Amino acid sequence: MTWGIMLVFVVFFLFIGLGFDYFYLSFNPAKSPQYVWNSAGYYEAAVSSQPVPFGTIIALLLGFGMVLNSLFNGAAMVLRSTMARRAVSTDSKEQQYLNVVAEMAIAAGIQPPTAYIVPDPDLNAFATGISPSNSAIAITEGLLNTLNREELQGVVAHEMSHIKNYDIRLMTVTAALIGAVCLISDFAGRSTRFRSSSYSSSGRRSSGGRSKGGGAAVVIIYVVWLILMILAPFLSRLLAMAISRQREYLADASGSELTRNPLSLISALEKIRNAVMPTNAINNGVAHMCIADPRGSLIEEKLGFAADLLATHPPMEKRILALKVMAYQARDSR
Repeated sequence: MTWGIMLVFVVFFLFIGLGFDYFYLSFNPAKSPQYVWNSAGYYEAAVSSQPVPFGTIIALLLGFGMVLNSLFNGAAMVLRSTMARRAVSTDSKEQQYLNVVAEMAIAAGIQPPTAYIVPDPDLNAFATGISPSNSAIAITEGLLNTLNREELQGVVAHEMSHIKNYDIRLMTVTAALIGAVCLISDFAGRSTRFRSSSYSSSGRRSSGGRSKGGGAAVVIIYVVWLILMILAPFLSRLLAMAISRQREYLADASGSELTRNPLSLISALEKIRNAVMPTNAINNGVAHMCIADPRGSLIEEKLGFAADLLATHPPMEKRILALKVMAYQARDSR
């Protein structure tokens, strides 16, 4: 899944970079002569083409660099952005939290992740890191103070499943790639507006001062490139949301297998569902990592194409129903 997602983003980088090279940096690997009509009405050779796709190279290097940075520093950056602090054993509730994390790590057969507390009254939690040996689980103060031990165990098991299934790596890399796409798209858009204004003010064409061959085909490609460049940040976020929704179902099921008690997670999700205020300490860039939408939005409670497209998480009702089916099956088997 990680490699597939990275391939999709590489296509984003290539398309945006190559379009910028071709339309604004006069990239032409064949170095074939280009001709335009000059102001006197004569057909003359245009400015020589650029044989090196600098824009594409920079886009790929930027994306690759941000992925490497996320692999080495992603977890620390996420925790720092939420102002999370390490859980301490001097507080009784936090000691209970530490005990639950240790228990679920034993059940999952992985090294215990570092436990963090996010200073926020809302109910939420997330896991971050690159591998089970280098991971962290963070819960909000509101979650710690509201849930009982069994419910806390269900939430921690859910996040532990994200770690065991390597969802944390996928989500961290995806977040970095989204940031890279946004930066590249914004840079290309600003450069496009600058070049267009400069060429229009000087009375020349806005496509780098030359006329392209291909006629309507080139115009169509240019329009598609502009649309994709504008929509790239939005499309990349939709991709991350789609991945997150599927991984949440898996984490719910895997977490229930660790606790052998789906009802504890059901009870926790119902309390999280009733707390509709936003988790202000968690920004949108980390939203797909959380157990519930930190925006406090109720869109995940709605059904239909628009809700499925825009929600960072599957409907809580569906998640609870799936867990209830697991619980009923367990009873029937007894």
